[in-house]
Amino acid sequence: MTTVVFSYVLYLLLSVLLTAWVGRMLTRHGRVYLAEVFRGDERLAAALNQLLVIGFYLVNLGFIALWLHIDQRVVDVRGVFETLSLKLGIVLLVIGALHMVNLWIFARIRHNALLRTQLTGSPRQTG
Repeated sequence: MTTVVFSYVLYLLLSVLLTAWVGRMLTRHGRVYLAEVFRGDERLAAALNQLLVIGFYLVNLGFIALWLHIDQRVVDVRGVFETLSLKLGIVLLVIGALHMVNLWIFARIRHNALLRTQLTGSPRQTG
């Protein structure tokens, strides 16, 4: 197996495993967070949690596939590690950035729901 093929295999293996691990954590802990954001509507929280996790997997696996190509020549073990660190680092930064954007959005939703509760005395808007 050439060093380039070895780099591809390691990159795919590690990035898919990291994506699966993060996805499991998001599913488990996101359920609790979304249940708080959408107080009183557990079905909505559970459904949205699943949709977000599916989107997470699609975006990340798509990015991993697009980022697979290696431009530089990998000729030794040092090149394998340098290529993997660059590629995995960027994948992790993208996953982290998407996660922070999601958290910010749901924090705003929760904040608005709390304001609505304070103003109307009801956690859900009727109408």
